[in-house]
Amino acid sequence: MSNQEFDLSAIRNIGIMAHIDAGKTTTTERILYYAGRTHKIGEVHEGGATMDWMEQEQERGITITSAATTVFWLGCKINIIDTPGHVDFTIEVERSLRVLDGAVAVFDAVSGVEPQSETVWRQADKYGVPRIAFVNKMDRMGADYFAAIESMKEKLGANAIAVHCPIGSESQFVGMVDLISQKAYYFLDETLGAKWEEREIPEDLKEKCDELRYALLEELATIDESNEAFMMKVLEDPDAITEDEIHTVMRKGVISNKINPVLCGTAFKNKGVQQLLNVIVKWLPSPLDRGIIHGVNLKNNEEVCLEPKKDGPLAALVFKIMTDPYVGRITFLRIYSGTLKKGSAILNSTKDKKERISRLLEMHANERTDRDEFTVGDIGACVGLKYSVTGDTLCDESQEIVLEKIEVPEPVIDMAIEPKSKGDREKLAQALNALSEEDPTFRVTSNEETGQTIISGMGELHLDILRDRMIREFKVEANVGKPQVSYRETITKNGNSETKYVKQSGGRGQYAHVCLEIEPNEPGKGNEIVSKIVGGVIPKEYIPAVIKGVEEGLNTGVLAGYGLVDIKVSIVFGSYHEVDSSEMAFKICGSMAIKEACRKAMPVILEPIMKISVTTPEDHLGDVIGDLNRRRGKILGQESSRGMAQVNAEVPLSEMFGYTTSLRSLTSGRATSTMEPAFFAKVPQKIQEEIVKK
Repeated sequence: MSNQEFDLSAIRNIGIMAHIDAGKTTTTERILYYAGRTHKIGEVHEGGATMDWMEQEQERGITITSAATTVFWLGCKINIIDTPGHVDFTIEVERSLRVLDGAVAVFDAVSGVEPQSETVWRQADKYGVPRIAFVNKMDRMGADYFAAIESMKEKLGANAIAVHCPIGSESQFVGMVDLISQKAYYFLDETLGAKWEEREIPEDLKEKCDELRYALLEELATIDESNEAFMMKVLEDPDAITEDEIHTVMRKGVISNKINPVLCGTAFKNKGVQQLLNVIVKWLPSPLDRGIIHGVNLKNNEEVCLEPKKDGPLAALVFKIMTDPYVGRITFLRIYSGTLKKGSAILNSTKDKKERISRLLEMHANERTDRDEFTVGDIGACVGLKYSVTGDTLCDESQEIVLEKIEVPEPVIDMAIEPKSKGDREKLAQALNALSEEDPTFRVTSNEETGQTIISGMGELHLDILRDRMIREFKVEANVGKPQVSYRETITKNGNSETKYVKQSGGRGQYAHVCLEIEPNEPGKGNEIVSKIVGGVIPKEYIPAVIKGVEEGLNTGVLAGYGLVDIKVSIVFGSYHEVDSSEMAFKICGSMAIKEACRKAMPVILEPIMKISVTTPEDHLGDVIGDLNRRRGKILGQESSRGMAQVNAEVPLSEMFGYTTSLRSLTSGRATSTMEPAFFAKVPQKIQEEIVKK
């Protein structure tokens, strides 16, 4: 079935996203089971979930990498990406959402919106991904479907609206009323919830269901004011509105991101998953609904609008790299326009490198099926690409189109690493290189003063798992130092430099002359380097060497050797020598020039600030807030519910090592916390002096 041709309107590219432990992977497992992809249901707590295919995932019961798979339902082809819920793996969510057309957000019926749900929701907002919600774990004690919907409205600003009304709750959860079809579905215990009976709405729920249905219809009428006929029916005769009419308006509202319909169920007990699959097909967009894709034509720097057509020019985005011990480098991509054939030669327009496709693979977690071609709307993988990494665009050699890149957050934590035995030095270098190609938030640098290799990532768990993978996949043992904060440096005012690099020692000399002007860039914007050279004072063949030198110079700061960020650099003037100038001379000169300019521009050290959310019993609230204040924390707000309080704060990462342990002792083990990188901020002067002294 995988190789049959599918009309674009019958393709759904969706992600499953949630807070850690909301039941996201379990929901995906049930989808695979009911869609006939697996013959046995895998359980996360048993370490048998299909989508959690890495050994560490099966051991830890969490999803680390976004596994991809394809299923078929109601005549549609659904490409599913199961994303991690842990903040250390945010890049996996980010790059998945960039290539998806729609998403299912899974929420815990007891907890409602949790901190990481907010993070992934914000990421989906950024890419304008239409969402439907599934309130899971309705059989748990304290489950409250309507409270979960309210928390989506309050905390996410979502236009969340009930399309179900639960029948019973907690251990008595037996089914739900579908407010659109006005039928009650009772799940049969003897089939473990896999089958259900359709019945009339129970008498004691009729009035409530009428109210909820009318609220749903009213909301649909307001989000599509152009549909006057629907609005009149809602006002005059709501009972006459057909299911098809509701589905049509709902689909339009979901695709335009004006409404987030909310379903309920309990995936572990198989309840509500088929209903979820039905609405994925009915309401979430196809590649056609997402419309025109924007890119830039590199030949003239003009915007290009690509329609999702099979016979259009090829445009694909690389969103993930994976290293396989048997196949080698596997590159995951999404085709936005055109067709990609096995054996074809293509251009990586981001790198300006030619690539050749040796194999095309359709993925099911870590299993794969060979394909002859991928076409518009497909998400798949290929083998044979040497240069392509996450965020790169692949296109026809004649086209030279670049699509919008994937944003990569800056790492916040560093560790020194060295092989346990000298003989493993090369193996370690290969492992680090392969892992950094797979994961753009994992950086490998070298400390020039100590000669140490430094690895940087998004948190302790992130680096811990990568270290684990080195042992399992690359068979290399390594010693790591204690986690350190990954500081950055930046400038606070404009600066300039005029630098000459001249060497004369017999034979051909070295000559380069570069003038730079620098200014602070917007926080979080990164470094920008532009050439304003006119009249050929520096020949254009040397400009890339100057830029490369500036980039390398920015890798180590002028105060304490941390990378320089958020600086705008303009190459404004210079000179060259007919004989003695070379690319190497201009590269060295560029590196010297940026250092000189930064020293004049009042450099400062930046530290990562973390957004932390602590849930604690109310009687420990004062202690928790006092402790956060002592850690230079800024309290953003707090709220209480059912004897528990949630505190949100921003705290420097340097103050948060070992926080989980101290929070446990502070609250007798009753509080929990989640933490994610928020932004970089200037460190206080006294602390800056201490960092520089080190």
